[in-house]
Amino acid sequence: MTSGRKREFDYDIALDAAMHVFWLKGYAGASFSDLIEKMNINKPSIYRAFGNKEDLFIKATQRYLDTKMKTHMALLFEEGVALKTRFKQHMMSIVDMQCSTTNAKGCYLALCQSELIGGGIPLQAELMLKETDGILTKCYEEIFSNDPEAILLGLDKNAKSNSLSLYTILKGTASMARSGAVKSELEYSVDTILAGIGLH
Repeated sequence: MTSGRKREFDYDIALDAAMHVFWLKGYAGASFSDLIEKMNINKPSIYRAFGNKEDLFIKATQRYLDTKMKTHMALLFEEGVALKTRFKQHMMSIVDMQCSTTNAKGCYLALCQSELIGGGIPLQAELMLKETDGILTKCYEEIFSNDPEAILLGLDKNAKSNSLSLYTILKGTASMARSGAVKSELEYSVDTILAGIGLH
């Protein structure tokens, strides 16, 4: 029995390339020719290794969550660090990524989630994007509700609203970064919202 055809490309590198195409152009704007060019593999190889465009998008989105979002999230749970510092470091880490010259500008998730209203994203990809839209707000709300320092500051009383306020700012910085704003310009907005909810 012969073994399957040997893969002639690095799976993770190809998936990173696909992720950056979707990050730059969104789901609808990313054509297969774009993906083939950036991934540097042919169409049959894409189908064989990743499935159709929706399958590839779902894998690329999970890759974004695993390689980008987990790093930002970890900053919220650093032991021995004040609550304001944790949130500031977490939010500025995201803003730094949004403004990065090495990636597509803005936020992968925010860009693709904005396409949902048009109805052109397949069902499984749509469900994944809707699910990811709640990751940060749920995390923030849990921290505001249970962190001893947050409770001491009274942030637990408006945990849901506080969470939405922070997430709204990050959606806004994503849009501004995509329009050319730089990290130093957006830091003031982050400081302002943190002070506004009571994290002085």
